[in-house]
Amino acid sequence: MRTIDHIGIPTTEPKAGEVYVEGMKVFLTNYADSTNRIEWLRFDSDSWMPELIQERTHIAYQVTDPQAEMEGKTILLPPTELGGGAWIAFIEEEGIAIELMWNQ
Repeated sequence: MRTIDHIGIPTTEPKAGEVYVEGMKVFLTNYADSTNRIEWLRFDSDSWMPELIQERTHIAYQVTDPQAEMEGKTILLPPTELGGGAWIAFIEEEGIAIELMWNQ
């Protein structure tokens, strides 16, 4: 089951409140502070993140069965632990990146 969590939009302009995530070489805003749950992403020029994530808007979902959601899909970013039991992965669907989020 999927529940929409946020929308991620790449930008080249600094945004108020952004924080740097060194491991992914990206500046992020906190979508929980956005009325429309928008997460702005500003990537370093040498970021290793997949081009699809860097260049197109993504939709993020909270999921209950990440393995089932990833089955048969193109994996853009394999399951990655964020800390505190939070995990993400990115897949490709309908030509855009889909972020899967869950807790273990």
